[in-house]
Amino acid sequence: GPEMIRVSKFYKDSKEGKFVSFLYEDTRTLFETFRKGAKISNDGRCLGWRESPSRPYQWMQYNETLLRARNFGSGLVSLGLAASPNTFIGVYSQNCPEWILTEQGAYCYSMVIVPLYDTLGPDACSYIITQAEISVVICENDVKCNMLLDRAPRLLKKIILIKEASPATKQRAKNRGIEVYRFDQIEKLGASKNVPEVPPKPTDLCTICYTSGTTGNPKGVMLSHENVVAGVCAVLLQLGDHKPGPNDIMISFLPLAHMLERCCENGMYLMGGAVGFYSGDITHLSDDMKALKPTVTPAVPRLLNRIYDKVMTEVNSSVVKKMLFNMALSSKHKELKKGIVRRNSFWDKTVFRKVQESMGGRLRLMVVGSAPLAGNVLTFARCALGCLIVEGYGQTECCAPITLTVQGDHVPEHVGPPVACCCVKLADVPEMEYYASMNQGEVCVKGTNVFQGYFKDNDATLTTVDELGWHHTGDIGQWLPNGTLKIIDRKKHIFKLSQGEYIVPEKIENIYIRSQYVHQVFVHGESLKSCIIAIVVPDVDVVKSWAVENNIDGTFSVLCAHPEVKKLIMDDLITWGKELGLKSFEQVKDIYLHPD
Repeated sequence: GPEMIRVSKFYKDSKEGKFVSFLYEDTRTLFETFRKGAKISNDGRCLGWRESPSRPYQWMQYNETLLRARNFGSGLVSLGLAASPNTFIGVYSQNCPEWILTEQGAYCYSMVIVPLYDTLGPDACSYIITQAEISVVICENDVKCNMLLDRAPRLLKKIILIKEASPATKQRAKNRGIEVYRFDQIEKLGASKNVPEVPPKPTDLCTICYTSGTTGNPKGVMLSHENVVAGVCAVLLQLGDHKPGPNDIMISFLPLAHMLERCCENGMYLMGGAVGFYSGDITHLSDDMKALKPTVTPAVPRLLNRIYDKVMTEVNSSVVKKMLFNMALSSKHKELKKGIVRRNSFWDKTVFRKVQESMGGRLRLMVVGSAPLAGNVLTFARCALGCLIVEGYGQTECCAPITLTVQGDHVPEHVGPPVACCCVKLADVPEMEYYASMNQGEVCVKGTNVFQGYFKDNDATLTTVDELGWHHTGDIGQWLPNGTLKIIDRKKHIFKLSQGEYIVPEKIENIYIRSQYVHQVFVHGESLKSCIIAIVVPDVDVVKSWAVENNIDGTFSVLCAHPEVKKLIMDDLITWGKELGLKSFEQVKDIYLHPD
């Protein structure tokens, strides 16, 4: 019912079921947001980078950025690409100014950005280029260029290089019928042709963001300009007085291929802020931060965990350090509970100075997302860094933000209330015993930030977004008494047996995998059958040495078909199951041994 749907308290029309789409009437696309920022900043600093670790940051102003982006987009059209939301541009690069010039250049002509990234793997990149019919990829360097050429689909016709490639690479591309250009060549071409702009509509796609699933091919999440602008504006609205402005500098190091970083950067550009790019080597991130002195940064739990571990190692090296640290932490924690966030106390100047300086010493705002963050680490970071830290929960399908913690709430281990571009409800998951009436269930989201569907995969879209427009995230959440959301579980693959018992294969597999004889295990059941079975890939070495001890001959395949080997493994599985509390219907009644 409607009482179960939660909305943002930061937007007065939320109660009427309306959602934020924009902050300013004239700013509804990412083409318009960038121009708004240029105006707000009065042509201030926009993109920063350094040539080498010893050099200071240098800056490109907003108007120059806009001009170069437009020239680049004009160059793409001059190469024969259509100025339309059906033209998809691949970007395969680490964060750098050219990434943003490409993005904004594409938007000048209503084109769509499709990021490629290393963790997808070469096969997935090739699949994406084919599925999205990408003929042009903007590519960072020689190494990435060669990775593309290794599996280059026929559709790929042009590669535009940000950094110079070797003659051998260019020849290799030529042999495959692919033309290679330099980034500045396209800018010059575009400047000479000066193609009139074709700005996008809010309903046009701005990006297809591929998410790597655990199995199968990646799925392309289609996001419109309205989706991204809504997500960005809802966060800015909630941040209130703490939102970025023209005097803020953000450090860019999280991958632009993911929506967390894209949303943070587009938020900075809308507010006229500056973005400085890290040098590309994460081990030198601290050096970049010291040189840039950012005031705003997005972060992921891994970064904060690393800082926490480093500090704790040092603290535990001496009794005096430990005592001082505990005193400092407790003093700052008391302030935090009163809503005081500062970095000018006695403890900041002594105990926490080093950790603050390692991040440039000027941080005032940090947005954490992408994975759960342990409460003790978050509280430590809030005390030690002395800046506002908000934690969000989101998905690519919701263009990043779904919920965000509110400034002043110092209690960790939750992800805050819904942001103003969406509403959230919890749906019953009876097979896992989660019920909305008990304030638990699958997190479902509806709003202006919810994606347009999976690219060329209607079946996947229909299984994720229901007929009323609710996106089912697959995460299990719980409402806390103060209206914030806590993510407590993930919806698992589950089936029912013929007597009506629910089976969670993952739980059973995690128990059986503990057997020394098991290398891999897959539990299978059907609703028409009364029991479950498993396919087991035995551990070669363990099974072979057991066979030798028991005078059983044969190759591994022969051993897999041997009744005594099967009985040995079956008995061990049942023993493990009993020991770890599996009910009798959760125990397998038969197994099939497979050599690989």
